[in-house]
Amino acid sequence: MGLAAVVLAAGKGTRMKSDLPKVLHKVCGTPIVNHVLSAVEESGAGKIVVVAGYGGEQVVKQIEGRAQVVYQLQQLGTAHALLQAGDLFKDFEGHILVICGDTPLITAKTLREMVIGHINSGAAATVLTAVPANPGSYGRIIRDHGGGLIKIVEQKDATPEQLAVREINTGMYCFKSEGLFEALSRLTPDNAQGEYYLTDIIEAYVSSGRKVEALACAGEEEILGINDRCQLAEAERIFRRRILEQLMLSGVTIVDPASTYVDSGVEIGLDTIIYPNTILESGCHVGERCILGPGAHLTGARLGNDVTVRYSVLERSEVSDGCSIGPFSYIRPDCRLGKNVKVGDFVELKKTTIDEGSKVPHLSYVGDAALGKKVNIGAGTITCNYDGVSKWPTVIGDNAFIGSNTNLVAPVNVGDGAVTGAGSTITKDVPPGALGVARGRQQNIANWKKRKKAAAGPGEVK
Repeated sequence: MGLAAVVLAAGKGTRMKSDLPKVLHKVCGTPIVNHVLSAVEESGAGKIVVVAGYGGEQVVKQIEGRAQVVYQLQQLGTAHALLQAGDLFKDFEGHILVICGDTPLITAKTLREMVIGHINSGAAATVLTAVPANPGSYGRIIRDHGGGLIKIVEQKDATPEQLAVREINTGMYCFKSEGLFEALSRLTPDNAQGEYYLTDIIEAYVSSGRKVEALACAGEEEILGINDRCQLAEAERIFRRRILEQLMLSGVTIVDPASTYVDSGVEIGLDTIIYPNTILESGCHVGERCILGPGAHLTGARLGNDVTVRYSVLERSEVSDGCSIGPFSYIRPDCRLGKNVKVGDFVELKKTTIDEGSKVPHLSYVGDAALGKKVNIGAGTITCNYDGVSKWPTVIGDNAFIGSNTNLVAPVNVGDGAVTGAGSTITKDVPPGALGVARGRQQNIANWKKRKKAAAGPGEVK
């Protein structure tokens, strides 16, 4: 018998106060629903169905074929949502996990334990419960005197005595597929919300003599659902702590976890040190023995080994072994740095390739350029790559030396071993080994200050 899963992700999430579907808000760089899908996949579910509703097209695009999708066009409750998946399970024999799409902290381990307990008990339905410090708006687990599960009562329908119960329904279930959708079709919306509650299936099973079980979740954090931005921030804090703990246990030094932000899926090598106020967003890969921060912000960057990045921003670029970046560098997308390249203070790179051993030490803009090996770019160098219509390339050969305050008006080539004079505006190619100078001849006017004073006349403000 197989294991399948249905993820309920149809709600708008009105308390989020957002045009974005609730399940597409991100926790540590990944949409909430994708965290849930990852846990479900790792739990062993071979067939996954997502019930979409509000913003359904956006949800489908985000899950990228990881699940089949059905739609709940009217949000009439959780039982109604699950019922929409019924046609996809007509020939399925096995067990079905049901989980809310707004619970990003749930782990595959907990889901596996629930499935194993469910199968071993022979129950028709198993609900995952918890005993949080504050039961709040969760549905309450109602048991008989012998401890058997009788029903689940939603908070809005509960009596004061039932609200005093601290054991709550997490909204996660495991069902035998046999008879499930038939039972769902018989439920009625006889409650304060006028909705078809999935929780009512428990009482219906008990009444019909089918076995139900309740298994307790070990950690309160895992069941946290996201209903507003405050809960989103809390989930972010917990998930970030998990990521940082895993990195530290794998051999990464994080000087101050409280001020370090690493998204899910980021890879960091052994003996890398991360200083405070550093942000590593999704898609980053960092090699071994790197030093990041303070104040580094990387998005989709791939770093080799022994790279240093201080007080700098890197976006979707590749940096090879031994490079030094910063402080206060800005490396924009599609840059590629070879081994042992230096990019210093107040340097901006855009769509530029720099080969091994080259230096752009300070106060420069280099865009749409290709630099060879062991090139030295003097302070204040600018590639003039945009003519108002198109972007044009600058190519600088191996061992070239670009003098300070040089303007390279693209398209232009500077050959191997060539030199440009400081303060030049280079508009034509400089051949290999040549000196390119393009500036006005200096002229000194003798006694200029004295003559200017005399010309002003007596009593005038000078």
